[in-house]
Amino acid sequence: MSDLASRLATGAFRLLSLLPLRTLQAVGAAAGRLMHARSAKFRREFDRNLAGAVPQADAALIRAAAAHSGRTMLELPWLWLRPRAEVLRAVVQVSGWECVERLHASGRGVVLLTPHMGAFEIAARLIGSRIPITVLYRAPRQAWLAPVMERGREGAGVSLAAADGSGVRRLLRTLKDGGLVGILPDQVPANGEGVWADFFGRPAYTMTLAARLTSIAAGTVMVFAERLPAGRGFHLHFIEPEVPVEGDTAQRVDAINRNVEALVRRWPAQYIWGYKRYKRPPGVERPAAVE
Repeated sequence: MSDLASRLATGAFRLLSLLPLRTLQAVGAAAGRLMHARSAKFRREFDRNLAGAVPQADAALIRAAAAHSGRTMLELPWLWLRPRAEVLRAVVQVSGWECVERLHASGRGVVLLTPHMGAFEIAARLIGSRIPITVLYRAPRQAWLAPVMERGREGAGVSLAAADGSGVRRLLRTLKDGGLVGILPDQVPANGEGVWADFFGRPAYTMTLAARLTSIAAGTVMVFAERLPAGRGFHLHFIEPEVPVEGDTAQRVDAINRNVEALVRRWPAQYIWGYKRYKRPPGVERPAAVE
């Protein structure tokens, strides 16, 4: 992308951040439904992923899920660029925070797992306003977006750790020092950083980092920022795992996937079904059972 195009894209992003959250979510909902209706490639991936997880999915759920996918994208300028106090006021309800406080009080680190659901970008901001947190960070493909993303994610109790060796070491140090770390457990890792594991009945290349981090922490907490209707804000849920995250790395990977599935089944419309969760990273061989 040229310098001019980058400046224009950055300017458009900043202009969008000036709109009310409710407006951005409404436009995003329309855009998500339009994308699902007009793009056969997107619809094929989206519908297959959703149907595999929720076999009884009807037209209403598909429409709602497509709308939420659009909201996820259009609300980003507001979440990243509006004043932090204003963004935090959009979190109108918090449930389960006491489980984070209890684990943190033990003096050992805590791993918070936030899947690609709802307004996952707001979770670290709320957590960092209460207890400092270090979050795994992967730079976007679009170079112009990187400084905007970093500004929106870092600061006020939130530190970023790059998705490389130095970043992993930083996460480990944070846990050993009794701190909080945040990670998206359903992020598809690079070659050599994951294993094939079942996710809603299909093999998905799944990171081992989250599993390794949980092995040295006091405990694990699932995090979901529920997007409330009609632009009313967000309800942040902190949920203790239904399936204990324990055992060796493979067992922990499986347990994490089961816990992500449990969240998705409770709020299926708010998972990002268009995300290519089942893609094969370059250099990774598919399991023998997969054509």
